[in-house]
Amino acid sequence: MGEAVEFLHYNNGFSKVHYETNHMIMEQNDDQQVEEDSWFEEEIDVDLKWSFALNRVLHRGTSEYQDIALLDTKRFGKVLVIDGKMQSAEVDEFIYHECLIHPALLCHHNPKTVFIMGGGEGSAAREALRHKSIEKVVMCDIDQEVVDFCRKHLTANHEAFRNMKLELVINDAKAELEERKEKFDVIVGDLADPVEGGPCYQLYTKSFYENILKPKLNNKGIFVTQAGPAGVFTHKEVFSSIYNTIKQVFKYVRAYTAHVPSFADTWGWVIASDHPLRIEAGNMDTKIAERIDGELLYLNGASFVASTILNKTVAKTLKNETHVYTEENARFIHGQGVAYRI
Repeated sequence: MGEAVEFLHYNNGFSKVHYETNHMIMEQNDDQQVEEDSWFEEEIDVDLKWSFALNRVLHRGTSEYQDIALLDTKRFGKVLVIDGKMQSAEVDEFIYHECLIHPALLCHHNPKTVFIMGGGEGSAAREALRHKSIEKVVMCDIDQEVVDFCRKHLTANHEAFRNMKLELVINDAKAELEERKEKFDVIVGDLADPVEGGPCYQLYTKSFYENILKPKLNNKGIFVTQAGPAGVFTHKEVFSSIYNTIKQVFKYVRAYTAHVPSFADTWGWVIASDHPLRIEAGNMDTKIAERIDGELLYLNGASFVASTILNKTVAKTLKNETHVYTEENARFIHGQGVAYRI
């Protein structure tokens, strides 16, 4: 966050963008068809990178908080990149967003109100608005430019942004929850991963969950959050800590995972409530058929139940995890790294 951006103008009429962080160098020309060997490259770890062949750079911009790019990739279609980190890809974002939204709403007996922390691209709101019982979805994102960018360029979410049930708020989610008098049936954390120096890690802390978020849940309310990479080799970065932190605050907590191809990893979510969470395949399939407009592409009762069964390595880590997120003691995911080879 907050990298210096330098625009260098060339005689050919194109602008070359160059910016750096500790782990990132990016160079590109303005939106155009790119060379055949052009790639988007993300540094997953100091010795591991993940690359996609590009058709073109569709758009890019820089907000007060972060750098934004929309890429057209050969394998994953349109890809949203924020601060050099893949956020979602056109061909498989439904996996992430169905897993984020539907389990919590289906576990609730009659969800009417939803508060989404983050979610600026609009996909989480889109999925929540598919539930027939929903009367109001508040989507609170800190970055106006990201929201405007996504509303303009991510065509799959145009209808969601126009929905009268959606209340769009540009604010820090922590401040917004503190200021609001109302409570919600479901609160969703669709935030960026906790990155050192980023604005989001305080929204993963025990004090935030306990003192700000939980009091804004209605009786039998449910909280769900994305919880970062959850693979055999990556689950200790933040997933186990987020899970353990939430366990300190809520009585009933379940972790679940799914593979997201464009993330090159298994991803994790955590769902929590002080009311028992009924997770049963047949019951969930009945609710999907009765409550949701249209057909889900990824999630059904059996797949969700299966997603809560973690492999031995991950389950053992979650059982033995002792770290709790505080303002003074946070774990951070590995820094971002990206290059556009154009």
